[in-house]
Parts: sequence; C-alpha cells; structure tokens
Amino acid sequence: MEKTLFTCELVTKEWKVVGMHITAPFPAGFPDAALQIHHEFWAKRNTIKHAVNRNVLLSPFICNEIVATYFACLEVDNLTSVPEGMMGFSIPATRYAQVSCTNKTIEKGYDVLLNWMHQNGYRQKVFKAFQVEVYDIQETAEEESVKLLIPILEGEG
Repeated sequence: MEKTLFTCELVTKEWKVVGMHITAPFPAGFPDAALQIHHEFWAKRNTIKHAVNRNVLLSPFICNEIVATYFACLEVDNLTSVPEGMMGFSIPATRYAQVSCTNKTIEKGYDVLLNWMHQNGYRQKVFKAFQVEVYDIQETAEEESVKLLIPILEGEG
C-alpha cells in the first residue's frame, strides 16, 4: 500500500448507493459526525440487499462551509430495495481528481490532492456532484486504504 500513497490521478466514476446520512455544523462537527454515522451504518449494513462489496464504505458528502451532510453507504447493483431509515440514490458519472491515502492520513491526502488540482489547473465542480471518500474496511487492520475523490469541472486539464 505504501508505494501508491498520495498518488493523484483522474478517474470517472458513477455509483448507485444505499446508506444513512448525518448533517452537522462544519467544521466544528467533524470528524465526530462522520465517525458517528460510520459506526451507526456499519452495524446495519447487512440489511442492504444487492450490495456490491460489504467491506467498501462509500461516503459521499456535500458541504457549504456552514454545514455538511455526510453519508455512509454501500454500492449496490440496483435501488429496488432500500431498508427503512436509509436512502438510496444514484451518483451520475463524474470526472474526479483522486488520491490514495489511509484512514490515518486523510488530512494530508486532501492537502496533496488540492495542491495537485491547483498545479494542474483543475477546479472543483460544486453543482450536481459529491466529494466522495471510499474506505476499504479491513476489520482487523489498524490502518485502512482510503481514496479521496473531488469532482472536477468538465473540459479542464
């Protein structure tokens, strides 16, 4: 994992997800709100039908620098069955700037990615898009692989 840490690249991704969300003041409520919804969701994730991989936690979020809404989700094949208390939605195909880091180096990961975007002339897309954190959960691991994705405006780069 070490040799691929902090490597930035462009990717295009789309997902169908089912999960739970929390809204809290930003930045004061974070990372506590994110950790809270991760723990609540993790205990209920097995109720989701059609999951692609139950050990990959997707966390799309939106933030206006006053409050943030943060999701804990699983990718699913379809949205035909959404457990009570959860929501399902599609994230359309979006071009992202992406960096790999770990759950212990997320802040550095964002610093590296934002600097890379600036150096390469990419600007963040803020409408009809989510930033996404993708966690590869290994229950016995102390440090887990994380991908940070920031949507970029089309036609840039």
